[in-house]
Amino acid sequence: MASPTFDLIGIGNPIMDLLAHVDDAFLATHVAGDKGGMVLVDDANIAALVKKVHGNVATMPGGAVANATLGATRLGLRTTYLGKIGGDITAEHYFANFTAAGGDGSRFKRTALPNGRCLSLVTPDGQRTLRTHLGAAMTLSPDEISPADFLGARHALIEGYLLFNPALATQVIRTARAAGCTISIDLASFEVVKAARDWIFAQLREGVDIVFANEDEAAALFQRQDAYENFAREIAGFGGIAAVKMGKDGAWIARGKELHRIHPVHAARVVDTTGAGDSWAAGFLYGHLRGASLAASGAIGSILGAETVQHLGAAIPDTFWPHLRARAETLVKQPK
Repeated sequence: MASPTFDLIGIGNPIMDLLAHVDDAFLATHVAGDKGGMVLVDDANIAALVKKVHGNVATMPGGAVANATLGATRLGLRTTYLGKIGGDITAEHYFANFTAAGGDGSRFKRTALPNGRCLSLVTPDGQRTLRTHLGAAMTLSPDEISPADFLGARHALIEGYLLFNPALATQVIRTARAAGCTISIDLASFEVVKAARDWIFAQLREGVDIVFANEDEAAALFQRQDAYENFAREIAGFGGIAAVKMGKDGAWIARGKELHRIHPVHAARVVDTTGAGDSWAAGFLYGHLRGASLAASGAIGSILGAETVQHLGAAIPDTFWPHLRARAETLVKQPK
């Protein structure tokens, strides 16, 4: 068999992020729903909230799996991305950013519609509450997904937000499996899990190599509160790897009888938690796909997650990457 062209293909919603600092009173007054959650809205709703924000609104490329794919790219994996961008200037900026970072842009789909946007409202504790209009990304349909999209890809990371469209998510995961990819799913948010529990369990029974979940998503999946290591064991009981992330408290990783407590890396300051979990997944996949142990892969994830929260938005500035790559490479080379 020929060597794969890409270590990783990310599949998700290529969304431009709008980031704004607000206080808890702003959320209580202007935003319906739970703090820290993600709700799909129309573009007019985002525009109205932006007008109510006092202060600057920063713009930068986002999308959960796109963030993770770019993080893995910056560490050194060969990556590509499957998602739908629009026909406006926002889409062009998005595409240019992805390819400039080293990702392959040949598998983006395009439409004339406006690109998707997500407003991330960041409170003083670093928590982010998301309001998303999928725009062009929402028009990606199952009949646009073909085996050619996964040709040459070794591992496919599927974004949980696709589960809001079960037919699309099913076509993506079936096609990736048929192409010979190993599979990981990032559960994305507790709202996603509540809406798609049956789909998730069906896929776990069929076989998923890696599941990424945070504490809220794991609790929503099993509809109970429990020790997070128990959630990791239970997900891993389906036969794959479970990574249950706990933010500043680290993570638990389980596979078979293995159980690893991944300790957090201290962040000197917390500016914004946007993208921290995505960066954690990027670090873990980089280590795992390079052959590192589960513990070392989790440690790389923690390093990237801790760096991400010290900057506004999901992107780590260019100047920090040489040091991060060196730390990751050291961990990959550790004996198992």
